[in-house]
Amino acid sequence: MFPDSFVSHLQQTLAEIDHAGLYKRERLIDSTQNSTVRLKDGRTVINMCANNYLGLADHPKVVEAAKASLDRWGFGMASVRFICGTQTLHKQLEEKISAFLGTEDTILYPSCFDANGGLFEVVLGPEDAVISDSLNHASIIDGVRLCKAKRFRYANNDMADLEAKLQEADAAGARFKLITTDGVFSMDGIIAQLDKVHELAAKYGAIVHFDDCHSTGFLGERGRGTHEHCGLFGKIDLTTGTLGKALGGASGGYTSGKKEIIDLLRQRSRPYLFSNTIAPPIVAASLAVFEMLEASTEFADKVKDNARYFREAMASTGFTIAGKDHPISPVILGDAALSQKFSEKLLENGVYAVGFFYPVVPQGTARIRTQISAAHTREQLDQGIEAFVKAGKDLGVI
Repeated sequence: MFPDSFVSHLQQTLAEIDHAGLYKRERLIDSTQNSTVRLKDGRTVINMCANNYLGLADHPKVVEAAKASLDRWGFGMASVRFICGTQTLHKQLEEKISAFLGTEDTILYPSCFDANGGLFEVVLGPEDAVISDSLNHASIIDGVRLCKAKRFRYANNDMADLEAKLQEADAAGARFKLITTDGVFSMDGIIAQLDKVHELAAKYGAIVHFDDCHSTGFLGERGRGTHEHCGLFGKIDLTTGTLGKALGGASGGYTSGKKEIIDLLRQRSRPYLFSNTIAPPIVAASLAVFEMLEASTEFADKVKDNARYFREAMASTGFTIAGKDHPISPVILGDAALSQKFSEKLLENGVYAVGFFYPVVPQGTARIRTQISAAHTREQLDQGIEAFVKAGKDLGVI
């Protein structure tokens, strides 16, 4: 039974969040995920904040693959992989991901959060060191916390500071050193200098891991990800990623890289060993997505073109847009409460985009994180820009 004092504590905490204008209220969507969505109240609005980069979340081929799989493979596995939860379908997807990314082997997880959570404690011990970018995703941070390695943190995308931390790790007597970074920093749309990270890793004998959730499927000449963008295809040590963003937008994640690491994860990674297998319809739909991306770069080309157009148009409005060369195009506002008011103004003007604030982003850097999709039409992007300008003027931002 909850003590009354604890209930009062919870109520007071929630009231404080609400009073500060920072309460996260979930809007109800009554449609599929697309460049527009229909809200529960019947309004159709332009969706500018989904991870649906390639517009595949409701693509007919993807939906059909998921439907067809139900008759052939069933709904769920009701088991973990090593007991009786591995279908030939799961191995096909792992092999497909390895071929797409240019790696030796792949292991599937329920999510990339689980993939990152189950990685570091398996491959690193107390005698090792992990060197982490300061703006890494929460899943990397949590995964690093679970391991007993010595921890070093370098300033975001700062190669001089990374080198200094590698030297500190050597001075501390680290047996093995692992550098971990986001491929794209999701709050800012900044692409990691992965090529320079690898140069430093080679110089100091370190392993490199990167989380490529916001890149796989569209970054790089063939959409393989940050490593292809940085000229490292076929040369990476270890990457984690998701099936839940550009690759269909459902759920599921993976770790891909050197075969020996993947083999060890199958033996010891706790989220893999103690979580049910990804549902067969998701696996089948994901296979269909990879086949589509291997056949053509049409979707990747479109999202790049749309992102370029939106960024260039927004640059002339007076707003500050973070990042570069990526569909994540954050409109920086600074104040947390303002970001919530701005989001409401946008919705009034037919645009669905959410305000982000601490602790999701650092204090004083609140923003509206827009995310451009291949599904957006030029007309929708123009309407979105107009809505931003109107909201900005109404609130005195521009």
